[in-house]
Amino acid sequence: MGMTILYVGFAVYILAVNFYAFRFLKTQKENYEAGDGIKGDGKLLLAALLGGAVAIYASMFFLRFRLGNLFFMIFMPLLAVLNIYCFFLGFRGIYMFF
Repeated sequence: MGMTILYVGFAVYILAVNFYAFRFLKTQKENYEAGDGIKGDGKLLLAALLGGAVAIYASMFFLRFRLGNLFFMIFMPLLAVLNIYCFFLGFRGIYMFF
């Protein structure tokens, strides 16, 4: 029972961070289209570091927004691979805490 709670909690965390990252990029696009400019790159990078790089990179193509930013086009796929590797280690090695 204890292991199941950890697996569910970890999965919910991953889904929540990726959902937040997608919504944040979508909000950035809406603000940019409204004429407010692009703000909040630090928050976007923080969301990517916390595990949302996959959602950010996918939503950049889905929304067709920020594709001209070379830093994001190079950094996000590298960070996405690192996120996936850390998630794999987290799900594989979660039993080591007990």
